[in-house]
Amino acid sequence: MANKTVITADSTCDLSPELLKRFDIHTIPLTITLGGESFLDGEQFTPADMYRRYRADGTLPTTSAPGLQQYTDFFTRFTDAGCEVVHLTISSELSASFNSARLAAEPLNGVHVVDSRMLSTGVGLLAIEGAESRDRGEMDAAQIAEHLRELTVKVQTSFVLDTLEFMRKGGRCSGVAAIGANLLRIKPALMMKDGKLQVYKKYRGSIEQVYREYITEHLAGRRVRPGHVFITESGEVPQETLDALEQLVRDTVEVRELHHTIAGCTVSSHCGPKTLGILFIEE
Repeated sequence: MANKTVITADSTCDLSPELLKRFDIHTIPLTITLGGESFLDGEQFTPADMYRRYRADGTLPTTSAPGLQQYTDFFTRFTDAGCEVVHLTISSELSASFNSARLAAEPLNGVHVVDSRMLSTGVGLLAIEGAESRDRGEMDAAQIAEHLRELTVKVQTSFVLDTLEFMRKGGRCSGVAAIGANLLRIKPALMMKDGKLQVYKKYRGSIEQVYREYITEHLAGRRVRPGHVFITESGEVPQETLDALEQLVRDTVEVRELHHTIAGCTVSSHCGPKTLGILFIEE
């Protein structure tokens, strides 16, 4: 009988504790460093904590991938129990996670590391697909890993930002560009393409209006796989806004399960509050 397959992912998959438990997905946290202190992403430090700190003293954390030994210890928890592992990392273009995980997996039998080419719940969508493939019992670990690699090109990961302040603070946007965008009320939309996050459109107006325009345009003409669709945000989006956007999604495309999740600090530290995305897999 084939060994049990365990699906694992970096904490940047941004799946809720309920979804991780439901699909039996295990995560390894990235590290958040702030003011000389280190915290585990999603376990000891939240976006709400980060925003409070930023508003108090203007400091933002740095983030770092798990090291080689951390991945080794994580994987051997499962391989020592006789399991095989399919692990999904944040895009190798954005983090050292994939390379460290790949090196840790090399001397271990039955550990398959997949570069998701995505971030946030773009990774989460692939992790859920891996879990559902495992549970159907039709593929072994190596086949699941290959299936997920082929599926990465069909994952749609995008977000619209309310402010460029956090990107400016993190050195990913010039101060002049950030000031100009704020004055003109420009809200950039970013999309993962070829493993990198790229600006693909600039909206103008209130963020509530922009959310609706972005979702409507992004879903138009898409053949969305209905099983799992995510509205992922970085915090501070009002519940009434989220409720209206969820209804907009359901009115636009067929959705069996529409999930709402909060991005962890690794993603939120770069994009700031009120960032929101619609993430899904295309048919």
